[in-house]
Amino acid sequence: MDFYAKTGKLALGSRLRRLGQKFLEDGVKIFQLYEVDLDPKWFPVFYCLSQEETLSITEIALKIGQSHASVSQMVKEMKKRDVVTMQKSKSDGRVNKVSLSEKGKAISLKLETQLIDVKSATEELLNESHHSLWKAIEDMEFLLSKENFFKRVLKKRKERESKLVEIIDYDPKYKAVFRDLNHEWITKYFQLELADNQTLDHPETKIIQPGGYICFASYKGEIVGTCALIKMDNGTYELAKMAVSEKARGKNIGWLIGQHIIEKAKGLGAKKVYLESNTILEPAINLYYKLGFKRVVGPPSPYERANIQMELEF
Repeated sequence: MDFYAKTGKLALGSRLRRLGQKFLEDGVKIFQLYEVDLDPKWFPVFYCLSQEETLSITEIALKIGQSHASVSQMVKEMKKRDVVTMQKSKSDGRVNKVSLSEKGKAISLKLETQLIDVKSATEELLNESHHSLWKAIEDMEFLLSKENFFKRVLKKRKERESKLVEIIDYDPKYKAVFRDLNHEWITKYFQLELADNQTLDHPETKIIQPGGYICFASYKGEIVGTCALIKMDNGTYELAKMAVSEKARGKNIGWLIGQHIIEKAKGLGAKKVYLESNTILEPAINLYYKLGFKRVVGPPSPYERANIQMELEF
């Protein structure tokens, strides 16, 4: 059975690479047919230089949508074959300007006839197809420019692994885990403070008994995250002691805990949820914004590390 028939959409990238390889192989023969001394993979760079007198490698890379390193390598290969010349920019000595050499300009003239026939054959091929491949490629490039394929796969992984996460309420048997999870992240970036020790050593008397709440995230039966709601006054609860184990990062656990804790606060009759954090914890701050929190100026914090305060009003 054909590999691509068996794997289907799983091998999209590989199939496109195979298709591209077929065009490249025929491209070599076509250049030989028209006696054009050019490597087909250089064509995007060569064409740009044939349309403009001189360009920097950065400018070429932007025009053809390839990396600077890739274009730089092609230019080096073309220079070895005397197809292009390079010289330092007069305005900026750090920038190399690339131009077609005399040989390159001669190739450009010979290439004009080849391109007439290639364009005609391409249009005929596209017309014979039952689907608009050109439009499909445009759509694909546009969609991937908005969200690349890596991010799309990462999102699906998070969605799948999120289904394995269970949010559970506080149980005295998890007291040590509550402390350990918070100890892990606090000591990585800061130092434990007096307010930390009071809360982490006595979660029941400092959080739960005054009307607060603690939850945990269980992933495949292991506690990997936690968060608390501390009752303040005037219908306000503080979101505090949110922690996710390093080994469980990237599984959407912070988002799941955050959503759960906000719904719990609503159930407790909260008018708003308040939190304190530090801006060096960029992923956490981004999560809070995503959950709907906004930056505010609140009362003085008992924590030396806190340099940002945020609220979410219901």
